[in-house]
Amino acid sequence: MQERSNQGLYTPSLEKDSCGTGFIANLNGDKSHELVANALQMLTNMEHRGACGCEANTGDGAGILTQVPHDFLMQKCAEIGLRLPEFGTYGVGMVFFPQHEVLRRQCRFLLNDYIDECGLELIGYRTLPTHNDDIGPSALSVEPRMEQVFVKPKEALDRKALERKLYVLRKYSTHNIHITYPQSKDEFYITSFSYKTIVYKGQLTTYQVQPYFADLQDPNYKSAIALVHSRFSTNTVPKWKLAQPFRYVAHNGEINTIQGNVNWWKSKEHLLKTELFNDEELEKLKPICGQHLSDSGNFDNVLEFLVLNGISLPHALMMMIPEAWQHDEQMEDYKKAFYEYHKTIMEPWDGPASICFTDGI
Repeated sequence: MQERSNQGLYTPSLEKDSCGTGFIANLNGDKSHELVANALQMLTNMEHRGACGCEANTGDGAGILTQVPHDFLMQKCAEIGLRLPEFGTYGVGMVFFPQHEVLRRQCRFLLNDYIDECGLELIGYRTLPTHNDDIGPSALSVEPRMEQVFVKPKEALDRKALERKLYVLRKYSTHNIHITYPQSKDEFYITSFSYKTIVYKGQLTTYQVQPYFADLQDPNYKSAIALVHSRFSTNTVPKWKLAQPFRYVAHNGEINTIQGNVNWWKSKEHLLKTELFNDEELEKLKPICGQHLSDSGNFDNVLEFLVLNGISLPHALMMMIPEAWQHDEQMEDYKKAFYEYHKTIMEPWDGPASICFTDGI
């Protein structure tokens, strides 16, 4: 599929959206299928916060983020001859592959090479069981082939180091596959690649998510956390990869400063230094932001970079979305000092109505 150039009065820089978000978490960390089912019910209850085009069964996008259901995946992988190691010692990627068989093989071949290059070992692939009977023609015409890829480190790593390595693999492989095969830019996409979280999403309505993904209907699919999102892309062309949640956030509203945020971030990329990624790995992560992503996608990318470099999730979010602190007489001095310091490091990402977020723990 060839990427479409800008036509007429439409310009991607003016894309905005207004969506529905929600989350459920068990305060004791107890995993259950009931929690996943309740999250999906909450998602369908937000159908009014999503949108569709002239086809009622082609949605703007919907999805769910949960913890990696280790026991469920271990069982499903065993059925196809794959043996998963213990939880926290492997990563699972949710991959959108192109429909076209030749291009799909080419993308998978490169991904396998990058897995090895990034110090990881391929365990295998699992084709995701999906049911597209009720998907509208527009969404169906660009439906990706979805597969899960399982990898493990060649050498023993702690969980944080493994998560960073999976991050490098995802960014590096995506950048290079898109460069090598430009026609795959909207078709090859990794929704998540982690040892702890997984994202099921697509160009669906809220009602379609559960019946579309057979995994989510299985009573053995359990999680203690679920983040859901229903997309209303007011000025945005719907795409499978732009559905949410992303890897950390589900976003409602518009980041009104997005063009400036992306430009500022790009101008600083050559200055980036980190103790947790060596120079070679840091280069593989660039660019952190991308023009082909939505405002929410770019926000998530920057947040992910900060968190995987050791900044806590609440800290990173306060850096990116500061309160209106300058004239707040009720705010504590230490909090004002926090915002005053960080404004020299990070320009505010202004505009979100709400952001739900999780690191999966």
